[in-house]
Amino acid sequence: MNNFQVFLESYGISFFYFKMFLGFAFSFLITYLAIPTIIKISRRKNLMDEPGARSSHLRKIPNLGGIAVFFSLGVCAPIFAYELFDRYKFLFASFIILFFVGVMDDIMVLRAYKKLVAQILVSALMVIGSDVRIRSLFGVFGVYEINYYISILVSIMTFIILINAFNLIDGIDGLAGSYTIITSALFGISFFRLGSHNDPLVILCAILIAASLGFLIYNLSNKRSSKIFMGDTGSMILGFLLAFTGISFIDIFIAKKDDVFYHLQSAPVIAVAILILPIIDTLTVIITRVYYGKSIFSADKNHIHHKLLNLGLTHKRSTAYIIIYFLLIIAVAYFLRHLGVNKLLIIIMALGFLGAYLPILLLRFKKD
Repeated sequence: MNNFQVFLESYGISFFYFKMFLGFAFSFLITYLAIPTIIKISRRKNLMDEPGARSSHLRKIPNLGGIAVFFSLGVCAPIFAYELFDRYKFLFASFIILFFVGVMDDIMVLRAYKKLVAQILVSALMVIGSDVRIRSLFGVFGVYEINYYISILVSIMTFIILINAFNLIDGIDGLAGSYTIITSALFGISFFRLGSHNDPLVILCAILIAASLGFLIYNLSNKRSSKIFMGDTGSMILGFLLAFTGISFIDIFIAKKDDVFYHLQSAPVIAVAILILPIIDTLTVIITRVYYGKSIFSADKNHIHHKLLNLGLTHKRSTAYIIIYFLLIIAVAYFLRHLGVNKLLIIIMALGFLGAYLPILLLRFKKD
């Protein structure tokens, strides 16, 4: 305990709450104050997202909002959640790699294989170097503890899939930012309830929420002069951090020497429920492409948000409906958390697919 901490606590001020409050406040301010400058430079240098076949916007919009999100996280996390960078040695290096690749892609449009190589590198650094792994499935499909090498493979794949899946949901105003706020809040509350040793993860979640709030103010703006997208820079970093918090959440419930944790048998399924949106969106797109004989890597407008836009909904209304349905799935998962792990997984996945295909059924009904 340092002198400043002793000083604060002598006045009855919790050092944890102090760090969380400052981390949240500075994260929001950094993002909020940085974006106008980024918009100005983007317009001056014509660093804009051009409308295309897959786009849901009609005008050129700056797409470097992820730089402000990275700046906020890069400053606030090492200061207010510094314990994470002692515990996970390659966390900051992963930030830097994803930031560099994301900016390059937003400005120059990198080939897919180059982004994939960077994602594999970052995932391997975290899984092998920092030992952030899925070690057990708690009985999902009858699997409990996982072999070390299989655990590495599964964990790397999980990081890569979630990084790309999060990128795919970033297609309409407000969705990626709102989803980040809710998932970070859910994981943050869970970490808080599971013991003070998780305080750095709680603070990281608070910083993520604040950065996303600062970004959303501009992303949801009706003024063209102040509108911005997060681009691949933001979506890859946020997808990476949500994968990191999701795996960390599961790991908490695995008993370790000299530690006693509250054991939740359905922990992996709860994590899936919290991350259900990018998971289901990616699966439904892949299923649709395979059904129509297309490459799973081809671009199209088969994402959940595209289907809602086809119903005539606005971006904001589509985002609101998706988030409300997502919260419904979370509520079901919470109230049924003590159900058998495989039964709960079936229910959560069924609800996810129902939400993904419901807009198609509504569109057909509307046409009839």
